[in-house]
Amino acid sequence: MGSFRQLLLIAFMLIAALLGGTALRAVFILDRLMAQSGEEAARALALNAAAQSLASRTATMERAARQSLVLSDSVLRRRFEEEMTAARAALQQMEAGGLEVQVLQPWRDQTARIVRFLDGPADTALERERTVAGEFRELDALNSSVTAQVQALIEGRNRALRQQLEASRRRLTQQVVASIVLTVLLALALGVWLARPFRRLERAIVDLGENRLEHPINIQGPSDVRSVSQQLEWLRLRLTELDADKARFLRHVSHELKTPLAALREGVALLQDGVTGKLNANQQEVAEILHQNTLVLQAQIEALLRFNAAAFEARQLKRTKTELLPLLQAQVDGQRLQWQASALRVEVRGAPLTLAIDADKLGTAVANLLSNAIRFSPPGGTIVLQLSLAPEAVHIDVRDEGVGVAPDDRDRVFEPFYRGERQPRGGARGTGIGLSIVQEYVVAHGGRVRLLAEPGFTVFRIELPHAA
Repeated sequence: MGSFRQLLLIAFMLIAALLGGTALRAVFILDRLMAQSGEEAARALALNAAAQSLASRTATMERAARQSLVLSDSVLRRRFEEEMTAARAALQQMEAGGLEVQVLQPWRDQTARIVRFLDGPADTALERERTVAGEFRELDALNSSVTAQVQALIEGRNRALRQQLEASRRRLTQQVVASIVLTVLLALALGVWLARPFRRLERAIVDLGENRLEHPINIQGPSDVRSVSQQLEWLRLRLTELDADKARFLRHVSHELKTPLAALREGVALLQDGVTGKLNANQQEVAEILHQNTLVLQAQIEALLRFNAAAFEARQLKRTKTELLPLLQAQVDGQRLQWQASALRVEVRGAPLTLAIDADKLGTAVANLLSNAIRFSPPGGTIVLQLSLAPEAVHIDVRDEGVGVAPDDRDRVFEPFYRGERQPRGGARGTGIGLSIVQEYVVAHGGRVRLLAEPGFTVFRIELPHAA
């Protein structure tokens, strides 16, 4: 298969050929109809000219015939015969132009009768002249009939030409409309066919951006699209290696730090216990500062290990059909001592729902949100865990009445180790990984977690797709 540019060029050439073929056919039909119209106009002019010539020749024939009878003049007789020959030539021209023979034959028969009356004895010339005058009146009537037939023939041909023009116009319109429809369908089909690999590329890039690296990237299509697919697969493998290296590095560093940290804690404890000698007040204060910082450092290392483990475990879901309401209630019961110590009320609401999930990991995500809500809720406040079914997802809302998230922190609350501006009064400062672990586990289920904007409340929503 060629490159995308080549396929696009071929598509444009096909569309251009289709439209160009239709346009050329329209030009050919128009030329043919114009030529036919010109021929019909020439024939109509010729027929009209012949009809006018016939009428003119007939008038000249009548004068010459009657004068030759009265004057017995042979020159006038020859003039009559010449005009009659010219008139018959006009008849032949009309016959060649399409006028039927039976229309012209009475005129020929009538002139033959007139010729017979021109021959005879001189003493009957005046009587024959009066008879010839009557015969010419009948010939004039025949001339009118021939002229009418000529006009009828011309009008019939014009009508047939108009009908042909209308039929050609309809056919041409149908062909143009069919060509446009076919072109649109062809363009849509080619657009969909050519755009499909790019949609797959887009999904692959989104997966890479969201750190979903478990599925190989193999996108079929034009050569340049396959080339990009191969580069993305290389990038996926490279990111997988880097992710594994990062996890290894974090594990090694964390474990390596724990040993000297343990020694440091033991040393500080020995100093505080006075094993090396009694400490004065200032020394005791320094030892206490060292002790507190070793505890903070230990908490940071353990948080780092937990986040690293959560990021790894998020890719290994063990889904089972799970009742969600009992799962939420279990997290509430597991932290009963914490929320009762702050005189909080915790409620679980919603209708029973069953979903295929990893109960342990989703339970951990809900537990982290509940722990945050307990830490930030004012004494005597209420925390609500709301389970609901939306058209496209299952929602788990954790709502508390705490201080909320500062506007500048809303876009960063799910970043690892990020701690917001607002912290609970008198409480220990968090490690900043709880919400990151929530996001890891929820995204692994194909869902998302987000912070809702509700005045007076802090609401985190977990959205899990039905297909999960």
